[in-house]
Amino acid sequence: MKNALNNQRIEFGDFQTPDNLARAICQKLYALGINPEVILEPTCGVGAFVMAAAQTFPKAQKILGFEINQIYLNKLQQRLSEVPNSSRVVLEQTDFFSTQWQEKIVTIPESVLVLGNFPWVTNTTQSTIGGLNLPKKSNFQKHNGFEAISGKANFDISEWMLLNVLRWFETRAGDIAMLVKTSVAQKILAHAERQKIALQEAFLIKIDAKQHFGASVEACLLVMRLTQNPQNTNYDYTIFESLECTHGQRVGHRRGLTVGNLNQFEETAYLLGTSPQKWRSGIKHDAATIMELTQTERGLENGLSEIIELEKTHLYPLLKGSDIGSEKAWRKKFVLVTQQYVGQPTENIRETAPLTWAYLEKHRQALEARGSTIYKKNPPYSIFGIGDYAFRPWRIAICALYKTLRFRLVAPIENRSVMFDDTVYYLSFETQAEAVEVLEKLNSKPAIGLLTSLIFWNEKRPIKTGILNLLDWTRIEVAESVTETQHIPPKNLVNSVQNALD
Repeated sequence: MKNALNNQRIEFGDFQTPDNLARAICQKLYALGINPEVILEPTCGVGAFVMAAAQTFPKAQKILGFEINQIYLNKLQQRLSEVPNSSRVVLEQTDFFSTQWQEKIVTIPESVLVLGNFPWVTNTTQSTIGGLNLPKKSNFQKHNGFEAISGKANFDISEWMLLNVLRWFETRAGDIAMLVKTSVAQKILAHAERQKIALQEAFLIKIDAKQHFGASVEACLLVMRLTQNPQNTNYDYTIFESLECTHGQRVGHRRGLTVGNLNQFEETAYLLGTSPQKWRSGIKHDAATIMELTQTERGLENGLSEIIELEKTHLYPLLKGSDIGSEKAWRKKFVLVTQQYVGQPTENIRETAPLTWAYLEKHRQALEARGSTIYKKNPPYSIFGIGDYAFRPWRIAICALYKTLRFRLVAPIENRSVMFDDTVYYLSFETQAEAVEVLEKLNSKPAIGLLTSLIFWNEKRPIKTGILNLLDWTRIEVAESVTETQHIPPKNLVNSVQNALD
């Protein structure tokens, strides 16, 4: 019974909005100049927004609440009996996905606000639990075949619902204010610009989802003010750190890029170009327990606690993303590098490193079970993220998962090039002097300024090669290579580099 109730909560994205948050949101909307005559809540639940709207917006003649769950509507009807002027509220049991919303909207001549909190669940999660609370299947995002089968077709239900709401305003003005994941809000705003939707003004106001919903996700209130006057169209928007903030950061799109800080971007846009060296991702092998090893007191140990003896031929020092991001020293970890370039035959290992070949053969079944089709189409024991660049001795590395721009200088260890896992992006160099010179430029105020203007830290992997590769560091003068303290590698890193050399 408990699992059934939990699955139902997941299926309907049932994160009921707390009353105090709904009131604070309505008060913020009113402060932003939003004062509608009609308020429509398409998934009202137990009615936090309906109640808050009734108490906040003096011009509201009608407050329309729609909900699929009749039990919730009964609770809301009972709550409304204690609210003055509750006759303005009209409730209706309906399923969002089968309702003819266009027919309802055209009957509202007055100014309208669509307000609420759409389900925080993806279509893939729905499928996992056997949920049916889904829109009719269609490739609404226009992904190609490969993207559809590789995961791009996974979308938030709220994204589909919001795109549907935008269509309600194709022939009229109005306002939308919806609690959503921040990633969904950004996609919707980018979609509005691509489709030239008549957006006059927009706000993204951060919400503490952990505090209000117990959800570990970046969330916000997305506010969109739509117009019917093309001359008033504006696709820049303002990000507020909280509902209490009165000054926000302007975000928009420039040169085909989503820019998180327009002022910072405009100051550093002269660095936009192509990185002189392509940023690379670390090694992908999808078999950490076998391919990654640690030198312990017992000997060379894999993730299965096996003590093994291998030639050094294919063993390289390994720094993982967490090591790079937290600036840890090397933890005597190694990775098996079976190829020097993608697709290279691996049979030669049998002759050049028989112990290594025997070890790989022992674990052949597990390595052949790696899920991705890329392994099945390549030689046995293949890895990816490998090429001549991977064997240059000096590196500048950064972890894609950490919420800060922390470039780290990495020297060879035990006279071997250091390898990384695939959460790390890096550049490689033949000499220390080259690496140090580029590191100074990457850590310069202009470089950090441009990169931070393009990075959205709420994303799971905020630092992307697509952004790093836009920075042409050759345009940075030596005089500009004076960095802010937090971007200079700490002394212990410089010392660890020197120790490695010694």
